[in-house]
Amino acid sequence: MILIADSGSTKTEWITSEATATTRGINPVRDTKENIQMVIGTEVMPQLCSGDWHGTDEHTPNDTAHQITQVHFYGAGCIRPFSQSVSDVLGQTFPSASIHVYSDLLGAARALCGNEEGIACILGTGSNSCLCNHGEIIRNISPLGYILGDEGSGAVLGRLLLSEMAKGTMQELWPVFSRQYNMTMPDVISKVYRQTQANRFLASITPFIKEHIHLPHVRHMVTTEFTRFLQRNVLPYGRTDLPVNFVGGIANHFTDEIRTACGLCGLEMGKVIAKPAKNMLKYHIHAV
Repeated sequence: MILIADSGSTKTEWITSEATATTRGINPVRDTKENIQMVIGTEVMPQLCSGDWHGTDEHTPNDTAHQITQVHFYGAGCIRPFSQSVSDVLGQTFPSASIHVYSDLLGAARALCGNEEGIACILGTGSNSCLCNHGEIIRNISPLGYILGDEGSGAVLGRLLLSEMAKGTMQELWPVFSRQYNMTMPDVISKVYRQTQANRFLASITPFIKEHIHLPHVRHMVTTEFTRFLQRNVLPYGRTDLPVNFVGGIANHFTDEIRTACGLCGLEMGKVIAKPAKNMLKYHIHAV
């Protein structure tokens, strides 16, 4: 049995043909080996054991672990040497399985394009893109994070909104935002400059952006930012003949604005998948 994990810094989706689980995110750049062991031991295994494995009514974590023959873990921060800690914990948990740990971008490429040539993009808390073929990444433009890059991401959209509400064209939205989020501007400054994981805080503002997307200046801000993403991260591949495909919550919630940006850049919009884990599973089932 094949187990797929699609992991971000906030949440991980685990899926087999017979069971699913949702746990806290695992990012080996951030998380210690002990933290990874805790998530898998206390969150993953209990949920997987509650599934209907081959029609059996009762099964222990050990029974479940030995039924897994392949684990394919796609995750944020899964680069060497950090990814080794994920491999080690998965190997200890699933002793009968071959263990494979890949980047979340490769997972997006395989979920969106399979073995076909294509362009795959992630638009979530962060952003990324690649040109891929035969289930492998051919070329990637570094996203550089939300300070230097991550165009079109939830973190950057949140940053832009806060800036515009503070001293730009959207100052009338600040009282609405302040009441809805129960935050003062000093609270915002603290969240962004003094507390950890500012990118996650900034991305958490995107539901407010979606709520007000009917306002022309909000829609313009969002469409302009997606256009910047395409100009800096997709057009340099020089493959305007290929459709541009997307995974991630931001892509799922702002599909219309992304389609507009694609049109402005002379690109064809392809698939949009909010949760790619099922497509990743299909990729590996077909590869068996």
